[in-house]
Amino acid sequence: MASTVTLIIAGLALGAIYALVATGYSIVYLASESFNFAHSQLMVAGAFVAYEMLAVAKAPAALAILATVACVAVLAVIEERVAIRLVKDPHTQLLTTIGVATLLGGVCTVIWGDEPLFVPPIVGSQAVNVFGGNVTPTDIALIALAIAVTGFVMLLVKRTRAGLAILAIAEDPEAARLVGVNNRALVLGAFAFSGAIAGLAGLFMAPQTFAVVSSGQTLSIQGFVAAALGGFGSIPGGLIGGFATGIISEVVIRYAGGVYANTVVLALLLTFLLIKPSGLFGRLQERVV
Repeated sequence: MASTVTLIIAGLALGAIYALVATGYSIVYLASESFNFAHSQLMVAGAFVAYEMLAVAKAPAALAILATVACVAVLAVIEERVAIRLVKDPHTQLLTTIGVATLLGGVCTVIWGDEPLFVPPIVGSQAVNVFGGNVTPTDIALIALAIAVTGFVMLLVKRTRAGLAILAIAEDPEAARLVGVNNRALVLGAFAFSGAIAGLAGLFMAPQTFAVVSSGQTLSIQGFVAAALGGFGSIPGGLIGGFATGIISEVVIRYAGGVYANTVVLALLLTFLLIKPSGLFGRLQERVV
């Protein structure tokens, strides 16, 4: 029983990281119909900023959070201005965001190297007992963060004018423009907001995954899987998809080995999408041609 609880919570914590990647994907997708493959690398950049603040500068937790969120949000804004605004075609934007991810990874490697760097947790490191299983405070913090971010984003989308404008853009960009919605400003804001989430996620995940450039690729793949399972553009779907992906990955890692995790998860994704192509909470759009 204790080992099962530990496995489930570890899977949920891992899934929370994937859910935060999926949330970043969905925010940008809703606002611009673009898929920001650099989001996972922005989280990695956040992990390195957290390393500088917590391990090198020994800054207080509050200052480290503010600095990490601000730095990554600025990076996301720069990405939007360079890789999205100057490129009109969504398919080309996909390539430019991959280019940004590659560039970020290269810059991080030049500055910090390719060896994993330990980042001190800001919520303590002493394991606690939950239903008989040993759980780290960082695991609990990651799960709580993913749920809180999902709830906050849903509240913004449903209850604020900016959120409703994003939904209008996602439904019909041309009609949204005609009623006065400033598409460019909203897309820029979506990138800044998703960047802030990436920075916060990077800071909380770094004690678990360490600050290492190579983690960006895995985060990108698993975050994509989480978003696809939940339905592209669905905020709650990304959370559910992330948790499911994390638990499956943790089970495979525990009983078969880490080298099989990505393969099994992708195989299950393909099988699921054959049954429900739109994902759990996505919906297929039909257009008259």
